[in-house]
Amino acid sequence: MLKALSLAAAMWIALSAPSFAQGRILTSVPQGVMTVTDWYKQTVYDANDKKVGTIADVLLDKDGKIAALIVAVGGFVGLGAKDVAVSPTAVKMTTKNDKPHLVMDTTKDELTNAPGYRFDRTTRAWVPAEATRPPTKKKA
Repeated sequence: MLKALSLAAAMWIALSAPSFAQGRILTSVPQGVMTVTDWYKQTVYDANDKKVGTIADVLLDKDGKIAALIVAVGGFVGLGAKDVAVSPTAVKMTTKNDKPHLVMDTTKDELTNAPGYRFDRTTRAWVPAEATRPPTKKKA
């Protein structure tokens, strides 16, 4: 009787283990997916193949889906750039010289004139740039 009970318990554990792990561990990588390195820190071009900015961050929602892209516009070597939030559908992945090539149907001027954002390290969130600027002091 004890042997049968032990065997039944072992079978239950063996049969329930795959369902316990199901959905969390993949046995293969889905086809047609891209790596975040194809996006993050990559240059974005306009329809005329002129540089409009660089992907500065990839924002995910609670389900792990891309909710927004932060594009750094302007500046020099990362200094003085303005960070703009864009829809992930606004940036299209193409291929140029057998490498990923990001294209937006917008101009650098449109992005420069868009509302800017700043990463708040305290809250670990992107916030409107205007809301985080320190008050300006008037010179005497």
